Amino acid sequence: MRRNYLGEFEELVLLTVAVLHEGAYGVAIADELERQTGRSVSLSAVHAALHRLEEKAMLNSRLGEATAERGGRRKRLFTVTALGSRTLQSIRETRNRLWDSISPQALPALGL
Repeated sequence: MRRNYLGEFEELVLLTVAVLHEGAYGVAIADELERQTGRSVSLSAVHAALHRLEEKAMLNSRLGEATAERGGRRKRLFTVTALGSRTLQSIRETRNRLWDSISPQALPALGL
């Protein structure tokens, strides 16, 4: 499979959409990313990554129902597509293969 390139942040956003499943929208994604990584995440960076991932056909979005807490505005909810899922699996396999290739003798030098 020819894999579209994902930067680290796009990969994290795609993974976070998978984690949040049906509840994946901009603010929830940013909050979960901050919780999981301990890094400050701007909402505009999340929205830009979501847009790129949707353009790459790795995410789909739809408008949810209007809610009172948002002043009647609707949330844009995101879900991972089959391509997005295959891409995440390919990334995981590559990373696991690389981790498995580290020799036991090198682990102490890496602090592992």
